[in-house]
Parts: sequence; C-alpha cells; structure tokens
Amino acid sequence: MQTSVDPSIIDKVEKLRRELHRHNYRYHVLDDPEASDAEYDRMMKELQLLEAAYPELEDPNSPTIRVGAPPLSKFDAFAHSVPMLSLDNGFTDKDITDFDVRVKRFLGSEDEVLYTAEPKLDGIAVELVYENGMLITAATRGDGFTGEVITANVKTISTVPLVLREESHSHNPLPALVEARGEVFMEKENFKRLNDLRLSENQPPFANPRNAAAGSLRQLDSRITANRPLDIFVYGIGNVTDIVFNSQWDLLCNLKSLGFRINPLIRHGIVIQNAIDYFQELNEIRHQLPYDIDGVVIKVDSIEFQETLGAKSRSPRWAIAYKFQAEQETTQLESIEVQVGRTGTLTPVAHLKPVNVGGVVVSRATLHNEDEIEKKDIRIEDTVLIQRAGDVIPEVVKVILTKRTGKERIFKMPENCPVCDCQVIRMEGEAAVRCVNTGCSAQIKERIKHFASKGAFDIDGLGDKLVDQLVEKDLLSSYADIFELKTETTAGLERMGEKSAANLMEAIESSKTVSFARFLYALGIRHAGEHVAAILASRFQTLDAVMKAGQSDLEIVEGIGPIVAESIVRFFRQDQNIKIVRQLLASGVYIRYEKEDAGGFLEGKVFVLTGTLEHMTRGQAKDSIESLGGRVAGSISRRTDYVVVGESPGSKVDRAKALGVRIIHETELSFLLKGGKHG
Repeated sequence: MQTSVDPSIIDKVEKLRRELHRHNYRYHVLDDPEASDAEYDRMMKELQLLEAAYPELEDPNSPTIRVGAPPLSKFDAFAHSVPMLSLDNGFTDKDITDFDVRVKRFLGSEDEVLYTAEPKLDGIAVELVYENGMLITAATRGDGFTGEVITANVKTISTVPLVLREESHSHNPLPALVEARGEVFMEKENFKRLNDLRLSENQPPFANPRNAAAGSLRQLDSRITANRPLDIFVYGIGNVTDIVFNSQWDLLCNLKSLGFRINPLIRHGIVIQNAIDYFQELNEIRHQLPYDIDGVVIKVDSIEFQETLGAKSRSPRWAIAYKFQAEQETTQLESIEVQVGRTGTLTPVAHLKPVNVGGVVVSRATLHNEDEIEKKDIRIEDTVLIQRAGDVIPEVVKVILTKRTGKERIFKMPENCPVCDCQVIRMEGEAAVRCVNTGCSAQIKERIKHFASKGAFDIDGLGDKLVDQLVEKDLLSSYADIFELKTETTAGLERMGEKSAANLMEAIESSKTVSFARFLYALGIRHAGEHVAAILASRFQTLDAVMKAGQSDLEIVEGIGPIVAESIVRFFRQDQNIKIVRQLLASGVYIRYEKEDAGGFLEGKVFVLTGTLEHMTRGQAKDSIESLGGRVAGSISRRTDYVVVGESPGSKVDRAKALGVRIIHETELSFLLKGGKHG
C-alpha cells in the first residue's frame, strides 16, 4: 500500500504488532510470559495511539482489534470445506473396548492401536480459517456442513492468534491455508463474575458457562463479545496445505508451534485401557478443573489409520466421545403425548413438571418407544429421574418406585394413529410403531416442512404454521403440490395478504432449480440425510441412476451401509413415491447435476454473497455458483473475485471497496451464471 507516512512510523507500528503477537503467544500458549502486564499495556497503548494517528496503516489483524467491530445486521452462512462431523458416544467401558475392537477389525490388525485422549470441553465448536498466516474467517460448526460467520466476535478472544507464527516455519513459508478447529468456552470463575455483573445490572443470568459462551459468540455487536471472558483450545483441522502430519499428536504439536493453544491435559501414544483409565482420572477431578468438561475424546493417533478408517454418514470411525454420566434431577411425569413424524413413527413424549437440569429448564422428555416405557415401567403421574442424555436431549432414566402412591396410570400405545385414526403396525424386529397411512396429515405436514427446509428446496416464507394451514384446508396433500399453489388460494389464509401470497409464489418459483443433492435430501428418504444425499449425488450423478440402483450397488459406496441402502431401494420401489417425483419434474422442477457444470467456467472464482437477493435465496445462488466450479466464501479477502450485493448488504461493501474487489449485483450474477463475461 502506498502511503505518505514516515517509514520510521511504519517500522515502529509493524514492530509493535510483531512484539504484541509474540507476547500473546508466550502468555496464552506457552504460559511463559516475557513482558510484565504493565509493559504489555504500555506497548498496546502506544500502538493504539499510532493507529489512531495514522488510519491508513489499518490492519484487520492488528492486536488492537480485540475491542470489537461495529454491529452486523445478521450472520452470513459459511460452508465448511471438510464437514465438521459429530462423534459417536460411549457411556461405559465396554462401549470403548468395543470401539477398539471395531477399529482393529476395520484395519485388519490384531496389534494394539495407539490413541490420543483429550478432555471433551463443554463449549462451542468453531473453525478458524487462515490464509498465508492471516485469520480470514471464523465460523460456527452449525449443522456440520454449514455454519455462521463470526469472525469479528472470534477476533476479540485473546487466545485466538490473529496471525500465525512465522518463526515456527523459519525454513519454509507459512502454510497457504490452515483451517483450525477448536472449542470456545468460558471458565467457571469468569462465568460467575459475568453473572454477578448481569444480576447487579438487573439482567437475567446465563444458565451455565456453555450457554454464556454460545450467547457471546452470537452477538451481532462484537463489542459486547469483547467484554465476555471467552477462551479457546484447538483440537484438529479441516483443510491444510504445505504440512504433512504423521499422527494426531504431531498435528497438535504443529498447531501449537503455529500459535494455537492446545489443552495441556492431552495424553498421546496410549492403548485403549490407558484411555479408559484417563477417563476415570478426569471424572474424579472434573469439578476441580477451571472449565466444564463432559467427557473424553479418544482418537486413533495414526493419521494413516484415520484415513483408512474414514467416516460414516455423520461421524468418523476413528474417534469416539466417552461421556460422563449426565446430570440428573427428579420430577413428576404429568402426561404422555404421542407424536407422529414424517416417516409415520409414533413417538411417546413425556410432559413433565418443569425442573432445572444442568442449568436448563426441562418440561418434556422423549420416552423413545413402547418397549422403553414397559422396560422402565413408566406410568403417568410417576415421580421419575431424568437426565439430559449426552447433556443435551432430556430422557427419563427410571421411576422412583418409593414415591408411588397408587394413583399412577399405566400407559398404552394407541392402536390407531392419534392424528388420522388409521390402524398402526409394528414391523418385526423393530421397536417403533408406525402409522402406515402415507396420507396421514401429520406425516404430510412434516414431509412438506422437511421439503421446504433450508437444506432442501429452501422455500422462503413456507413456515410451519403456514404448512399446517395449507394441509388442514386440503390445499396440499404432498410436497409436490407446493408447485401447484396459486396466489389467490393462499392470500385468504390467516396472516396472508395479497403481498405475502405473491412473495410466497415468487419464492416457490425461484426454488424450482435445485442441486441434485438437495433434491434427494428433500424427498425425505428415511436414513438419507444431507450427507448421504451428497454422497448419492456425487456417486450416481443422475436421478435415473439412483432410482435404478440396487442394494448391492448402494452398499459398495463409502458411507452407505445396508440399512441406508435398503431404505433408498424401498423408497424408489414404491409407486406413490415415483408418482410424486414425476409430478415434481412435470411442475418445472429442474435438477442441476454436477456433470452439468458447462465446463466449470467459474472454476477458481471466489464469490462472497451479502444482503438479501431478490429473485433467488442465498442458498440457491451458492448452489448455482458451485455447480459451475466457483466457490462461495463467508468473508472477503484479496483472493475474492466477486462480491454479490443484495438489499441491506452491510459492511462487506466497504471491505470490498477497500480491497479493490469487484462488486456486482444480482442481475450481473445471473448474467455470469448463464456464461456471460464480466469486463
């Protein structure tokens, strides 16, 4: 950057920034500070004064940005280049030894496998993206595939390096790309002080440290986040270039040398029994730790073995979370309601007298199925012990028999669907009771809601309450009927005027072009979530190929097991499903296949979307760009080619102008997507 600032001032600013970054590393990562707090504060104050006097020397990763940035209007979406998969859980020693047996069987080896084990922090998973050593984007885990951009908030966390340490790679350049993954959390003492402050200001306290951390990260005003005492430990990576890791421990050591903070309690190079012993050790001292943990994560240490083991649809085969016993409370079960899901499964749900469990007020809990109720002898009006399974999903653990009064009533699953009154069945070998009437309004509603959801056709305005009305008034009998709706038939519905109805019709029309993976996911095939749909789209490439695939064709695909394969085959062997698929296509739904990338003429081009688009949703624009070889990023950098601006774009326009990135509007994007050239 050309500037009239005296070179000595520039050198002074750059030296102060380097020194402050180095002191942050020594203080937060090595726990071995070289500068006193007073000396550090003097350096920080001097840098702040220089940056205020010479605004042309602005640096988005200066140590001074920890104070936060101006508020955002909303969070942008961020697609993880490598999915942030969830972990399988274990709750007993046998679960963990069984995991070890599965690992050895998959590897075809009887030799001991070495593992790393680390505390499982009860925090918020995030991804930190660095390009050429600079923090470019920070995002939440979200659903594992798409999160939210929270860069300004994460930059306020003192233990997050804003720039990576060049000294760590003095003989080699810094990696061009590092996607570090970690857990943001709040220490218990800091949480207590924060709640004391909130109470003194007549604000409601946070329920627990995790809740406080999550609320802090989701502040649109990062200046609020800057005043929250957040911390981070990094535990893994997504994509990385220019570095090869041989083991999980090698990976962690490299991350530490780059400037990231890793948990000092990690054990490495241990066999499975050592990992179980480590779990017991942590369980004994967990309440003495300065932060909350809810278990231990055990990972195969060898990266080669990790790659061989691979992943299932939602979790890696090479890692497992050994969870501590959940926090429990007793309360009264007041009633049992039976709900009907989109696949017809009847699920009994307990309505409880509200009780606080681990900082969360619980008033409902799953009872899973009829067998579970009988096995635990759960009765209406029983006093029950409940827990948050995995510290998340409330469930009834057992009945407190000594509290029985004789007024308790035995529950029986209904013989008929509570919604459509059709007879229900229980398939041999299954615990679930199902309503087999595919015309059941409860199933229809749930299937339509799924079809219109963000990961599927992403139809803006088609919310749960509107779907309920449309089904109840016989305006929809399947999701294929969505494309037959008319403005005049929807305008008279509750909370729907002419304008709202017209907007809905426009949203439905613009949703008609959809990627193959989204189309498959939208069909609501049992066991086929977003990840499985993406696998199918990549492997088979056309709808016809998926529909004709047999059980054996599907089972040989990595990530698809026998149960999933059987479900897919069964779906496409039912005439009613084929009819609905044909109706969708006849209604003008256009499936965009990966092979239809027109030569990938947007290959290598990086787009950033900001603001509300008029004729397509952000998800549809992203699909269109990626189908043509382009990439949609969550934040702007010098590598961005286009910033697509919609209504109310926010601060990204200023950032684009400052970096000289080309700004285009929706009409110009449409032109590009059709193969047009932009001058």
